[in-house]
Order: sequence, then structure tokens, then C-alpha cells
Amino acid sequence: KASVLSNGTVLVSGGDYGGGAVDSAELYDPSTGVWRSTGSMNNARSWHTASVLSNGTVLVSGGQNSGGYLSSTELYDPSTGVWRSTGSMNSTRYGHAASVLPNGMVLVSGASNGVYLNSAE
Repeated sequence: KASVLSNGTVLVSGGDYGGGAVDSAELYDPSTGVWRSTGSMNNARSWHTASVLSNGTVLVSGGQNSGGYLSSTELYDPSTGVWRSTGSMNSTRYGHAASVLPNGMVLVSGASNGVYLNSAE
């Protein structure tokens, strides 16, 4: 997933490579056209969401990997390049939607965990 950070840099996290989810993340600077590696996520994941929060961190939620569907979430701090695990969602989700609300909370909805979900959290 790609997220535009407050400084204009683009964070690309996770995805599939060779049929498996990856934990890698890279930063792209559109002003120079240069890519560089940054810290790896704690969990490999694809089909996740990545939401830029008001404090500049990026919340990654759900997805899937070789272990199955994920409820885990993690935060990326652009100032340090470090990911840290944070609370898990109530449901495992992949291919879902996430929106940052005006109050700063993130609404996560829909998707699948083997069956289609009509719930939100």
C-alpha cells in the first residue's frame, strides 16, 4: 500500500512478491525520483490498509500472509523509520477499507476473512 507522508515522501509497505506477503517498506521521494529502504514491518502482509494519521504516523491494519488473515495493526514513525505493534482489531480483515475521521480515529470496514464482512470498527 502507498501512503503520502506530510513531507511529500511516499511510503510503500508490504504487498506480494513471488506469491508471498512481504514485510518490507520503502520510501519514494518524488522530488528526486529516488527510492530508499526503511524499517521493515513486524508482520509480512498484503491486502492491508495504510492510513496517515494527524500526527504523521502511518497505521497499517489487517491483511493476510502465509499464517492467514490478520487482525494485527502497527504504526510507522517516519521520524525514526521504526514500526511498532499496536492493538489488534476485533476481526481479521483483508481487502478492507480504512478512513481517517475528522476526530482522528480510523474507521475500518468491510472486507473478508474467508467470508464477506459487513461490520466496521
